[in-house]
Amino acid sequence: MATDLTAPAPPRPDVAGIQRRTVRLLFLTQIIGGIGVTIGISVGALLAARVAGTALAGLAQSAGVVGAALLAIPVTRLMTARGRRPGLVLAYAVGAVGGVLVVVATVTRLVPLLFVGMLLFGGGTAANLQARYTAVDLAEPQRRGRQLSLVVWATTIGAVAAPNFAALADETTRGWGLPALAGPFAFSAVAFTLTAAVLLVLLRPDPLLTARRLAAAEPAPGAAPAVTRRGGMVAAWRTVRGRPAARLGIAAVAVGHLVMVAVMSMTPVHLGEWHSDEDVLPVVGLVLSLHIAGMYALSPVVGWLTDRVGRRPVILGGVALLLAACAVSGTAGHHTALLSVGLTLLGLGWSGTMVAGSTLLSESVPTADRPGVQGLSDLLMGLAGAGAAAASGFVMRAVGYPTLTLLAAIAVVPLVALALRRPGADPLDKED
Repeated sequence: MATDLTAPAPPRPDVAGIQRRTVRLLFLTQIIGGIGVTIGISVGALLAARVAGTALAGLAQSAGVVGAALLAIPVTRLMTARGRRPGLVLAYAVGAVGGVLVVVATVTRLVPLLFVGMLLFGGGTAANLQARYTAVDLAEPQRRGRQLSLVVWATTIGAVAAPNFAALADETTRGWGLPALAGPFAFSAVAFTLTAAVLLVLLRPDPLLTARRLAAAEPAPGAAPAVTRRGGMVAAWRTVRGRPAARLGIAAVAVGHLVMVAVMSMTPVHLGEWHSDEDVLPVVGLVLSLHIAGMYALSPVVGWLTDRVGRRPVILGGVALLLAACAVSGTAGHHTALLSVGLTLLGLGWSGTMVAGSTLLSESVPTADRPGVQGLSDLLMGLAGAGAAAASGFVMRAVGYPTLTLLAAIAVVPLVALALRRPGADPLDKED
């Protein structure tokens, strides 16, 4: 009697259940991690000014931005090799170490240590950004925009709660003997450590590894076998270069971020030109609060539109909002209400290019290539933001705020041309 020795196929995982748990977990960790990131951003320049002097305060703040961009390289390499969980845990752990070093630098007044700490503190931002991609590894194509935008939206809660936590942390740690403004970074280190621990324990099964197994077991018709590739930036660039939809996605994220940072970073300086020292901080707080609300508060709506009307139309809508923001802000003159409208439009435009661009990028490359390509996107976005922040000050000083907004609008034009091109014959171009 013949015996069938063929092993039964392993049961298909409950993808919908895994995806629901993953998004819920990411929503929670984005809130905790977002509080840690925003606390550091809110007091970083003030602390750096006290330790290193006003002249170096901006550079110290920029170190965190550059750190987040550069850390995308090792983090995505690790994700390519081992999955999302170890990459996110590593990024948050590095951010926690950075927070501790900033506290030590504040106590010892060691300026080089402060810069190293701020550089590593960018790990929290790197993890915060990569989490949005984790949300779409197992998402259904028609829900990718909504799933990604929900994780982005969770950052809003952290951003709103952070100022209150910063004040509480500062007051509490002063009683423990820490210098002023060191406490918020100590709190950030705790928040990052807690987030890393939660992800290490609960992000199971790993969504990226699960997606790879499914892609290998159920390949699309005509698709090449899934192969795990090295997650280097050169390999990622080669992947993007050959796919028109991926090029559009990565350009939308980087250009949208560049324009947003260039205009937003100089708006407080512009407001300070016609408001007194006593009045400027409340006005800046109001304008930037509306800007942040534009960036995050409506991201679920942007995600729904991304799934409903398509990736390219939402990218073009984001571009239109960015252009409108530059026009309104640049012509607002000394009208704070108009400037508030301009900055709100700026946030909404950023949300459109970020959510739709990230969604399009993720689905336009094979599963095996996603971490490296997504890391390249975050690297370019971070460098674009850092460059815009550094250059905008010189432009503002040389030609003024209205011309700065005009130059920012001009920077959007290549993205318009790229978005209006007919989609290429890319089998993974699924923006509609």
